[in-house]
Amino acid sequence: MATSNFVCGLDASLAVIGGKWKPLILFHLAYEARRYGDLRRAVGNVSDKMLIQQLKELEADGIVDRHDFKEIPPKVEYSLTPFGETLAEALKPLCAWGTQHMTEVGKLMSRRT
Repeated sequence: MATSNFVCGLDASLAVIGGKWKPLILFHLAYEARRYGDLRRAVGNVSDKMLIQQLKELEADGIVDRHDFKEIPPKVEYSLTPFGETLAEALKPLCAWGTQHMTEVGKLMSRRT
């Protein structure tokens, strides 16, 4: 997608982090590299298929780096690339907003169901 196809910077950002799981993956990798199982537990109720798909997309986009230690049993670690670190940094204010308004948002979500 060329830059001229984006309506604004938010549109470009959402093209990379769109969906439920990618922002959570970025949040958990922002603090340290993680092995797959640790990342899956940290992210929460995500299926293996979905997590693997999201990680592959983030890796293809140059956001996440996958390091295969070539060991048996398999050991793979995920971390943010320098480009991914800039994106994680941009998400920190959104995370802070969510933390500040968690109770109110919880009430809003309960009214939807």
